[in-house]
Amino acid sequence: MTVIKNIAKDRILQITVVITIISLFFARPRIEDINFHTLYSILAMLTIIQIFSYLHVLDVLAYKLTASARSTRRLTAIFTILSIISAMFLTNDITVLTLIPLYLTIARRHHLPEILPVTLIGMGANIGAAFTPWGNPHNIFVVNRYNVSPIKFFSWSIPLLLVSLIIVLVFIFFVKDKPIPTVPLEDIRISIRPMLLTIAVSIFFFFGVFNIVPAYVPAIVAVILALIINPSIMLHVDYALLLTFTCFFIFISDIQQIPFIVTLISKTMFSEHSVFLTSIISSQFISNVPSTILIGKFTNFAEALFLGSNIGGFGSIVGSMANMLVFKSFVENGTVSKRKFFWVFSVLEFAGLIILTVLGWIVLDFVI
Repeated sequence: MTVIKNIAKDRILQITVVITIISLFFARPRIEDINFHTLYSILAMLTIIQIFSYLHVLDVLAYKLTASARSTRRLTAIFTILSIISAMFLTNDITVLTLIPLYLTIARRHHLPEILPVTLIGMGANIGAAFTPWGNPHNIFVVNRYNVSPIKFFSWSIPLLLVSLIIVLVFIFFVKDKPIPTVPLEDIRISIRPMLLTIAVSIFFFFGVFNIVPAYVPAIVAVILALIINPSIMLHVDYALLLTFTCFFIFISDIQQIPFIVTLISKTMFSEHSVFLTSIISSQFISNVPSTILIGKFTNFAEALFLGSNIGGFGSIVGSMANMLVFKSFVENGTVSKRKFFWVFSVLEFAGLIILTVLGWIVLDFVI
């Protein structure tokens, strides 16, 4: 029942279901338009994430690293860097949901700044997630849709990562540097054997993403491992996200059969730069996941779509699911003005968006 309740109360899924139902009045979905490879890969990813969460891997890393922090700036830097690295492997959503409540717990205990550090942790999650094919769910879609090789993918993501790192490192220096007491280390232990097995399955998942093995095989292996470690792990998998992607595919299958919509969207797909900008702008209003899937049906400019969708995750609070989760976590755990947080978060996010948009434009002109 808990699983069903969690699915039913997911706002993004609710909106997607309504939009999908409306689209069914105009057309019927075609089975070939549903990308099952992407759905299998997302199921595997979500299962692996929950196994790592159950094993408290990220919690242990966070507590061990923060135990050595001596100042507010250093603590912020540690959390931001940890956010970037963990999002590369565990996605930006799970990173945000784990690290932000943890940081705010420490901040309340020692009266530390909240707004800027939380904003940087959220930005770090988006940066790290953009770097790997599985960090963002829509990256999986791009890899599968265009059959992108690992070398090609990382040739796109590395420039984005490097410039993004410079941006957050500059922002970190705006955190007031004050000494803090030693953060006590919590007694959290990791089971080594299950962790090693999960890492092995994660590597196997990599083969599925890049079509080296059928995508359903890593998904089955991940589910079996979760059931062996603890069957309750499967109760915490984000099935709402999986259903949301399924609805996206159905909705897009429907609307691409409507001539007026096809003509309208096609007019914005005439070049790499137009796809790039369309992806960024649409992400600000409908989030980068549905934007990627929608635009991906109308263009073959994979590089532009990748850059636009990941850069589009910056900016507005709906630019990515992670942004919404950052705000939600701050509302639930923060102790200072939510309105002030919203404005600081928005200003820094849009500053990052502008800088990265310029970078993306340059990459399309001179690198790719």
